[in-house]
Amino acid sequence: MTGSGVSGRAGSSGAVVEWLVSVAPDPDACRWEWERDPRGTTLLPAGRRWDVLIVPARLGYPTLDVLQRLVDRPGPVLRDFGDERVGFFVPAGTAARWVGTGVRGAGGGTWIVVPYPGRALGGVRWLVLPDGAGTLTDPALLELAMHEAAGRLAGGGDDRRS
Repeated sequence: MTGSGVSGRAGSSGAVVEWLVSVAPDPDACRWEWERDPRGTTLLPAGRRWDVLIVPARLGYPTLDVLQRLVDRPGPVLRDFGDERVGFFVPAGTAARWVGTGVRGAGGGTWIVVPYPGRALGGVRWLVLPDGAGTLTDPALLELAMHEAAGRLAGGGDDRRS
């Protein structure tokens, strides 16, 4: 996995966009504006269909590597503008229950900057595109992957790649 690539088999771009904008207060207006925005980003509310668990990239990249070995396809994963953080899409409600040092949760009442699928304009990027069907990362599996990745980092290896 690389920090600039996109992994996972995404569904059709239309299905992915429809799934993402379905959480917007006005999905049609959101889609229309998003498709025409030269930055290729939009703000979407977390906590409706998904939450996002945000971890430092130093832990996020190796965590994603572990997840990709454990499951055929993890849920969507983003990286931020400065490549400092990685966000894992998990079921709605997870952020409110998550307890973990260094992990920020974006759930109900928060908004996430989301890039248009398939556009690589810099800034926020998909590491794993949504599949359009609503696949999310299982929080228990994510926790196990984080523990394994943290153990590797503590052992001196830095699996982070950009």
